[in-house]
Amino acid sequence: MSQKGPPQKKKYGGWFFGDMGGVVMLPKELEIEKDPPFELRFQVPDFRPAVKDFFQTREFREFLSGALAGAMTKAVLAPLETIRTRMVVGVGSKNISGSFLEVIEQQGWQGLWAGNGINMLRIVPTQAIELGTFECVKRAMTVAQEKWKQSECLKLQIGHISLDFSLSWISPVAVAGAAAGVLSTLVCHPLEVLKDRLTVSRDVYPSLSIAVSKIYKDGGFGAFYAGLSPTLIGMLPYSTCYYFMYDTIKTSYCQSKKKKSLNRREMLLIGAFAGFVASTISFPLEVARKRLMVGALQGKCPPHMAAALSEVVRERGFMGLYRGWGASCLKVMPASGITWMFYEAWKDILNGEKRLL
Repeated sequence: MSQKGPPQKKKYGGWFFGDMGGVVMLPKELEIEKDPPFELRFQVPDFRPAVKDFFQTREFREFLSGALAGAMTKAVLAPLETIRTRMVVGVGSKNISGSFLEVIEQQGWQGLWAGNGINMLRIVPTQAIELGTFECVKRAMTVAQEKWKQSECLKLQIGHISLDFSLSWISPVAVAGAAAGVLSTLVCHPLEVLKDRLTVSRDVYPSLSIAVSKIYKDGGFGAFYAGLSPTLIGMLPYSTCYYFMYDTIKTSYCQSKKKKSLNRREMLLIGAFAGFVASTISFPLEVARKRLMVGALQGKCPPHMAAALSEVVRERGFMGLYRGWGASCLKVMPASGITWMFYEAWKDILNGEKRLL
């Protein structure tokens, strides 16, 4: 007698059936399949093409050129900035040579570069924002004026009088200069406050970290924007005049000489002259601004710019508004010329057009 083994199981459509006296066949469409395991995937967008395109834009090259030009200029002219700040706020000697010798005697040669670290941190974003904004706004305003000329200008008819509202009377250079000064001031003003504190009161603020903690402890976050209103008031005429003078003289000179661009020496001279004129016009506001920013250190900070101006006139007469003007011009003129020279040179290099100098 043969022994039967255990009933064989057969698989149909993924199910097992024993020996049930017959075979049950499931149609193909009724077969039950096991669901695959659940997976959750995140796909991070690839920003590399966008970043690469941004680095190749004209605007990025202009901002980078401004940053490089500012850094190179400040590295050379830091001693003049130190002496200028001391004279403007009335610290130490009243003449350039005396202030120079006084700093060396008290702090050594390193004292001429007091606050230069924060000054470098300040000037790189400041010049990048300022020069880059100037170029962008000037182009945008010029394009807007061209489109306005091609389209129907807004007109107002009052009886026999017809008024045409045109943008031709607005100078794109002046608007761009004002926008550049205001934007760079709003972004970088805390660094200006730190730089002045480190320069004027080295004994109270021996390092950047101590200056940051002490200013925040004494006045909170708002203390880093001390003197912002007078800074903006003083920046508007300076920045507007500075950029307007440089661009207008540059354009007129190139047209008269039938040249497409200036050489490096011409950039240096025109930039220096633009800085001289702008600094002379706005210097009284600069004196008032500096007094407001560092007045708290002496415990007698004027309440506003008008009070600071009247205080200076009362103490030193009208010429007190121009105390430190010589040192300021000694610093501003070479700084302006060198900045424009390096800025135009870096633009040429990054655009693949010309040499550095």
